Amino acid sequence: MFKLFTKTSFSLVFLLVLTSGYSRAAIIDTATVNNNIDTGKIATRIVNRGFNDIYVQNLKPSFFGQELFQPVKTKLVGDINAHFVLLNTPKSRFFFDVSARIKVRLLSEYGEPVKSPSYMPSGNLYYRINRDTYKPQFLQLSYTHHSNGIRGPTLRPDGSFNRDSGKFSTDFYSLNYTIGKRIDKTNTIDNHYSTIGIELHRGLFGKDAALGLPGNYGFVRVNGGYIYNIAKKYADDIDPAKSSYKNWQRIQFDFTYIADKYSGYKASNLKKRLNASLKYYYQFPFMQNVSFIVGGGYRGQDDYNIYFEDSYAYVQFGIASGLTFLFHKN
Repeated sequence: MFKLFTKTSFSLVFLLVLTSGYSRAAIIDTATVNNNIDTGKIATRIVNRGFNDIYVQNLKPSFFGQELFQPVKTKLVGDINAHFVLLNTPKSRFFFDVSARIKVRLLSEYGEPVKSPSYMPSGNLYYRINRDTYKPQFLQLSYTHHSNGIRGPTLRPDGSFNRDSGKFSTDFYSLNYTIGKRIDKTNTIDNHYSTIGIELHRGLFGKDAALGLPGNYGFVRVNGGYIYNIAKKYADDIDPAKSSYKNWQRIQFDFTYIADKYSGYKASNLKKRLNASLKYYYQFPFMQNVSFIVGGGYRGQDDYNIYFEDSYAYVQFGIASGLTFLFHKN
């Protein structure tokens, strides 16, 4: 009996010590893990997430409405920008977006035709330069194809461009540099973004350009723009004690200057080399992703495919939307 009691007691003591050792080891391991948290990695991911939101703010919105004073009269015009964001993670300082852009003009003619829409798919890679989301700096590298989807001859027998059924096609690279500034106020958050960049078409090297475009179309362009976006503080519709910031107003200026030689136009001939636009957006609180827009500008070289020979001032109005394919996991 004594031997049995001794063996049993020894076994219980051994198990107690063993269990106590495991518990102590577990506590030590947990503390070690907690002490080894990489705070630098966490801070970097917070910065990357902030920049990803900034990139989304700078994606080109869609437009649907009307433009007045064009040489070819229209009833409706559209500039559809569908964005497929393929890379958007706080684990990377890169952000990658594929844009399926289509411009259409419903002509004010018999049958109301939509002749030769502009197809402009592109891949856009964003890269942050600094770590300050209140004064962001980033680069955007893009590759874009621009065509009208028509296979007819680009030039007529007399050497003029076949605007009715002629092929238009060009591919180009663009590199943009953007700096921003965020200002937090009592009831608004103001964001400013200024962009400058260069655009180079493959037609410069005798590639991927429709017949007749070299020497008549701008293959080297300086692009730039400015965005002033205001988000306003609104009370929650369900719980007035809560509030959130939503887009309210935006002013956007864009310009393009054709820098290479084309059609004998001098470098100072802004009437044929400069495209510029100024737009004002207003979003009511009951609108989730749409705003009213009014604006105008000047096109020294029309950006609507084979109509590029046209130069004119215009006024536009309608609605705009950030049409993006952002499928959220939650």
